[in-house]
Amino acid sequence: MPDVVVTVPKNFRYDNKKGLAAWISEGDAAGDAPSGLLWEFNTGGTKPKIEPGDRVYVVCEGKLRGYAPLVELRFIPSDKSPHRGRISFIRGGDAVAVTIEKPIRGFQGWRYRWWERDDEMPFPDWKSP
Repeated sequence: MPDVVVTVPKNFRYDNKKGLAAWISEGDAAGDAPSGLLWEFNTGGTKPKIEPGDRVYVVCEGKLRGYAPLVELRFIPSDKSPHRGRISFIRGGDAVAVTIEKPIRGFQGWRYRWWERDDEMPFPDWKSP
């Protein structure tokens, strides 16, 4: 499956918080009951080949924190190139906290998952820096 990986920016702010704490407080975190709301992660780049139900993994502060199933993908092409633009990965609840042993350096945009799903392990302490 063509799962994708995104990174929460170090300067991400929400609810007077920054980084990991801000991202957690945004809503429908792993282990929370689904609120019924949809959440959007925006980045730029080329449109990924990903379908609803595929996984969107999140890296924050050097660690894989988990994934949520994609509900919808929105792509708005740039005026300069129809192949690049603004990408919105839309998710609901049902996030799952998993990680891999190796640290992951943050990056801009998105990438396809490069590890095997069998390498993933539960991450009960995913809210810790």
